[in-house]
Amino acid sequence: MTQKEIFEQNGFVYVPGFCKADELLQIETAVERLIAERVPLLPREHVFYEDKANVCTLKQIQRLHEHDEFFGTFFDDKPRSLAEELLGETVDGKNVQYFNKPPSIGQATPPHQDGFYFMLEPCHALTMWMALDVVDEDNGCVRYVRGSHMHGMRPHGRTQTLGFSQGITDFGKASDQRDEVACPAQPGDLLAHHALSIHRADANLSITRNRRALGFIFYAQSAREDVSAHEAYQSKLAVEMAEAGKI
Repeated sequence: MTQKEIFEQNGFVYVPGFCKADELLQIETAVERLIAERVPLLPREHVFYEDKANVCTLKQIQRLHEHDEFFGTFFDDKPRSLAEELLGETVDGKNVQYFNKPPSIGQATPPHQDGFYFMLEPCHALTMWMALDVVDEDNGCVRYVRGSHMHGMRPHGRTQTLGFSQGITDFGKASDQRDEVACPAQPGDLLAHHALSIHRADANLSITRNRRALGFIFYAQSAREDVSAHEAYQSKLAVEMAEAGKI
């Protein structure tokens, strides 16, 4: 089966070695530079910490492609080409994200569908997740419910998880448990999933190992975003996180 056929059947596809050692070295250098030089200057709603008072608990950085030219160039190359192959049409690049689950304190990611956040009609979009560390069941690998993208949007409700404010409220059905697949990854491996694919990840239970990754979001050009609703939600969320001392 082709990557596109697997993606359409399962709602996700695993691409081992999407980035080789030389590309990973460039990415690592760019990440280190951005964290050291740019993060202190970024809008607070673009940078999340597990504990804002401790810079070692950096959890998430939004919109890397707007803050560093390297990520803008990379975003528009290999990830875009793969997105267009999988979605079958021209795409709009929307976001490059940095994720980490620091050892021992990195929280579980609640089961959710990215499309709930995107507010698209039709919901034709995908997210890519590329490991920068070895990621396994001990430090919180991604778990997908195979085929869940075919069954529409599930009900979501507010969570207390930083960076993942909405989670599926009725998760845990027999089909969720039966069809869930754990996806360990090596540095440079990539997972791409449809915006309606249900996914989650456990907490980082390891003592010393980070769980870093990059995320890439693409919307198909046929999808239309409710911009006003999306901006209103993001503004409200930023206020809530600021009040909670997370940004």
